[in-house]
Amino acid sequence: MNRRASPDRGHPDETDLRPGQSIELLKELHILTRDGKLNQDSRRKLKQVYHLVQFIEALLRELPAREGGPTLVDHGAGKSYLGFILYDLVLQPRGGGWVVGVETRPELVERSRALALRLGFERMRFLPLRAAQAIEAPEVPAQVDLVTALHACDTATDEAIDFGLARQARGLVLVPCCQAEVAGWLRQHKALDLARTPLAELWRHPIHTREIGSQLTNVLRCLYLEACGYQVTVTELVGWEHSLKNELILARWTGQRKRSAARRLRALLAEFGLQGLESTRFGRLPPDAADDPWGGPAAEADAERPV
Repeated sequence: MNRRASPDRGHPDETDLRPGQSIELLKELHILTRDGKLNQDSRRKLKQVYHLVQFIEALLRELPAREGGPTLVDHGAGKSYLGFILYDLVLQPRGGGWVVGVETRPELVERSRALALRLGFERMRFLPLRAAQAIEAPEVPAQVDLVTALHACDTATDEAIDFGLARQARGLVLVPCCQAEVAGWLRQHKALDLARTPLAELWRHPIHTREIGSQLTNVLRCLYLEACGYQVTVTELVGWEHSLKNELILARWTGQRKRSAARRLRALLAEFGLQGLESTRFGRLPPDAADDPWGGPAAEADAERPV
């Protein structure tokens, strides 16, 4: 029996639960203990997921209705906390929509498949793939409405972005984590950069290298999404007292590809000596030529329009 939370029970351990939420699911995810209690660590985790679900639900409401409901692909799904709770609170009551969890660890994929089967969550699929493999995977629906990546580590977030661009997703919801790639590049060329520009003082010390690398990574990702036709909003996921991995990037498809964003992205890559990343991480940027197919006065006007 898939027992669900009731707003009338008044149980002190259910004060953080949503009406109608599956108690069995929360126990299976180890958010609730076997006797239905919610500890402080689980409360923090649940608060993060709830907050993210609110953003996702708002994006889903903006999507045009289509038969079968929206398809959401969750990259770096792990134990699929987000996918299961989103399905339970949003898609199940709507009676439509799919969640596809993409995760590289086969044991977690099998566990999620078994849990979805036990709970009767019929419109959930779990695939043992990397995001890069999922772009061409026939098991992934052709039309993807929303791409999520919650704490996808280092370049896994970039792979999720590339998947979203390749599948022309209507929206992306990203909480980046452990952005180490750019910091590694800055470390390799630190001595040369210190001689070239005083800006290199920003990453001379190791702790600053890590912090600047993380910040720069997310700035480049946002410019990339804007250059590829998305309106981007950056905000906090939850208060800093709950998580240090706290930056939330929301991207909505508008079709207005900003050439100015592409130029600024390339300028930042040049300034920080990161040009080698363009082909590996930003391969879908518009061509850097005056006569490219996105050119012309109209495109330039769109590029400068505030979003």
